[in-house]
Amino acid sequence: MGARSLKAGHTRFFVGYKKHTLRLWLGAYEPAVLLVPLVSWAAPAHVPEGYLLKPSLHYCFKRLHWQPAIITGDLGYIHQATKKEIRERWQVAVVTKLKSGMNIVEPFDDWDELSCQHGQRLHWLGYESPEQSHWFGVPPGDSLCSRCWEANDCPREFAYPAALHETLLGLLPLNTLVAKRLLRQVRSWIEPTQAFEKNVLGVSQIFFNSLRLTWTMSLLADAVALLRAQALLIAPAEESVLKLLLPQQLDFALNGSDQTQPEKK
Repeated sequence: MGARSLKAGHTRFFVGYKKHTLRLWLGAYEPAVLLVPLVSWAAPAHVPEGYLLKPSLHYCFKRLHWQPAIITGDLGYIHQATKKEIRERWQVAVVTKLKSGMNIVEPFDDWDELSCQHGQRLHWLGYESPEQSHWFGVPPGDSLCSRCWEANDCPREFAYPAALHETLLGLLPLNTLVAKRLLRQVRSWIEPTQAFEKNVLGVSQIFFNSLRLTWTMSLLADAVALLRAQALLIAPAEESVLKLLLPQQLDFALNGSDQTQPEKK
């Protein structure tokens, strides 16, 4: 028995299985957003998706000898201990939004804003892996430091341990430009990808009450998605008349300061 979200005309409990997939964003394909499946799981519907994140990374490393640098997920992946283990074991950042009602810890003023004790806004300078801490500093330009009574003794750079808050800080702090764009833009790409499996492939028309059936259909859906991606990369389709309305790829400046603006293509 698996609990489902309450909807009009639906009962609270049902017997069934769900497909969970870790997808890779192929930035090499520029005409539109293209996500391909890396690792898929078929599990009873009541199994939280957050339980499958660590096994997915384990299989990525085991089969491909590679793991993604950043994973963007919904609130199902917000578990702090899981994020900490993934950060320390694989050096992978798990970026999620802040859950409603979750406490904001100092030095954060909001989920995407960070400042010193006197109110000067700080931006991210980088992550020190040996110390597992982040460095933040005063951005260039006009600042409150010229009017601060502790300016002469202030280093204008501050370090905070990543373990202080695995969601706000972790491996990629939420106040960085990269994290903001991942949550506001990239995260929403997964819904159209799931809609392709559900609607175009007709998966939504089947009620999965057998684990064997669910796993077979999951493999077939992933195979179609991979073949479709390969076809698009080898022989791209003609330019669509709706090109201007399609989502565009972005280049994220992952190796530089969070103040670097991504270049649109």
